[in-house]
Amino acid sequence: MSTVTDTARPFELKRFLAEQMRNIAPVFTLIVLVIFFSIQAPSFRTVDNMMNILSQASITGIIAVGLTFVILTAEIDLSVAAIANAIGITVAYFTLQPDYVNIANIPLNGVFAIILTLASCLALGLVNAFGVTAVGIPSFIMTLAMMQIANGISAMLVRGQIAYNYPDLITTLGSGTIFGIKWSIVICLLFMLVAHLVLTYTRFGRYVYMVGGNREAAEYSGVNVKMIIASVMVISAMCAGIAGMIGVAYFGSAQQNQFDTFLLDAIAAVVVGGTSLFGGRGGIGNTIIGLLVLGVLNNGLDHIEIDSFLKILIRGLILLAALVINVYAQKLREGARE
Repeated sequence: MSTVTDTARPFELKRFLAEQMRNIAPVFTLIVLVIFFSIQAPSFRTVDNMMNILSQASITGIIAVGLTFVILTAEIDLSVAAIANAIGITVAYFTLQPDYVNIANIPLNGVFAIILTLASCLALGLVNAFGVTAVGIPSFIMTLAMMQIANGISAMLVRGQIAYNYPDLITTLGSGTIFGIKWSIVICLLFMLVAHLVLTYTRFGRYVYMVGGNREAAEYSGVNVKMIIASVMVISAMCAGIAGMIGVAYFGSAQQNQFDTFLLDAIAAVVVGGTSLFGGRGGIGNTIIGLLVLGVLNNGLDHIEIDSFLKILIRGLILLAALVINVYAQKLREGARE
C-alpha cells in the first residue's frame, strides 16, 4: 500500500509542475522584481509611478490581447506592430493636418475617418486570414509579408513626414483621462476583460483552446479549424489597429517606424506571462502578468538608472528564461501523459 502511495506522489508532483510551472514562474518573477525595485528606489513604489507603469503598458496590452488569441491556436502574428503603425498613420491621414505638415492627405469628418480606418484594419486582418487559411501560407511567413505591406502603407501615406492631428475621439482616448485614470488604461482593461470572458465562457473560446491543444482532434470533433484560425488573425489585426489609433494620440504624433519595438514587447508579454507557444495553454490572465513583469522591469531599471544598453540585455535574458520555461513545461506535460 505504501509503495503505491510513494510512487503516486512523485507522479502527482510531476503533473503539478507540468501544469503550473509556466503560471508560477512569471508570478514569482513579478514579486521578486517589485520587492527588489521597491528596496533599491523608494520612488518606484509610489502610487503615481504604479499608474505610470500601467499607462506605459496599456498600448502594448491591447496588442498583446490579440496576440494571445493567435498564440493560443499555436500560430504567430509578426505583423501586429506594423499594422498598428499603418492604422495610426491612416487615421491621421484622414484628418486635417496643420499647414506646416506637408502631407497630401484626405481630410474627413472624424466619425467617417475612424470608420474608414477600422475598415482598413479589418481588410489587413482578412488578408492575413485568407493567406493562412485559404492559401495555406504558414502564419510566420504570411504575417512577415504583411509586416512589409503595412510598413509600405505607412511610408506611402506620410512619406517621411510627421502628422499631429487626429479625430477628437481618438485624441481623447489616447491622451485624455477619466477620474484621473488614463483612457488608454481603461480601454486596455476593457479589452482584457472581454477577451477573458470570450476565451473562458464562450464556445468560440473553447474552440480556440481546442485548435491550439490538438488540431486533429478539433477537426474530428467538427470544429471548423480554418474559421477559428482566420478569426484569431482578424482579432489580432483589429486589436493592433485600435492600439495604433490610440497610440498615435498617446505619443502625440504619427510617423514611420513608431511602433517597431511593440512587436517584441507584445510577444514577450504573452510568452513571459506563461501562455504556451505550442498552443492550448494560457490566457489573458497570463498576458496580464507578462505585461506587469515587463512594465515593472522597464520602469524599475529607469528608477535605478542602469545603463540603457544593459537594460536591453536584461530584457532579452528574461525573455530567454521565459522561453526555456515554456519549452521545459511542454516537455513535462508530455512526460506526465506517458
